[in-house]
Amino acid sequence: MIATLLLAATIRVSAAASLMDALGEIARKYQKDAIVFNFGASSLLARQIIEGAPADVFISADEIQMDRLQQRGLIASRKNILSNTLVVVVPADSRIAIRSPNDLIAIRRIALAQPDSVPAGVYAKEWLTRAGVWDRIAGNVIPTENVRAALAAVESGNVDAGIVYATDTSRKVRIAFRVINGPKIAFPAAVLTQTREGAAAQHFLDYLQSDPARQVFRRYGFLLP
Repeated sequence: MIATLLLAATIRVSAAASLMDALGEIARKYQKDAIVFNFGASSLLARQIIEGAPADVFISADEIQMDRLQQRGLIASRKNILSNTLVVVVPADSRIAIRSPNDLIAIRRIALAQPDSVPAGVYAKEWLTRAGVWDRIAGNVIPTENVRAALAAVESGNVDAGIVYATDTSRKVRIAFRVINGPKIAFPAAVLTQTREGAAAQHFLDYLQSDPARQVFRRYGFLLP
């Protein structure tokens, strides 16, 4: 047992904030190595890695941030492991009704992750632009650091509505509208070239695509390729 513990690796995983709950549960069940997480906006995590922050695995909420690393030769192996959808949420006791994107025009404060850099916000802006309403609601948008911060703003009642992933909801909010035929959302995961635990990092990436891990992701509402 002692020898096994000494041989166990520590894998540093930088992952999108929306994966916090699901990955936390998966890590508790993963007994081969120790997993240390750094959660945040994918754009921030990508910048940290480019600037030399230690990480073995990167899991992004979009392909753009992963592409940034790949263009710099920082990706050893890569796989799209998950997908998601967008929803509009309001405080649980709110009477706001949203039946189409046009209904958002009348809402005074709408929280979403930074629409020019953070994947959840970029997806939301793309959807609203396609729907022809972005220019009319942009002035009412309250940008947040990441999707979890957008959810927290709705939970606290500091905003009237928010646009988040379907997996980022809670009992303190109510889903007022589900986005159908929205942007294609992909969550790629990769082993980084800078890792000193290449075999262990690849094993963890493979485990994320195994049946036990997929069951956890599915239970949290993620879509599986």
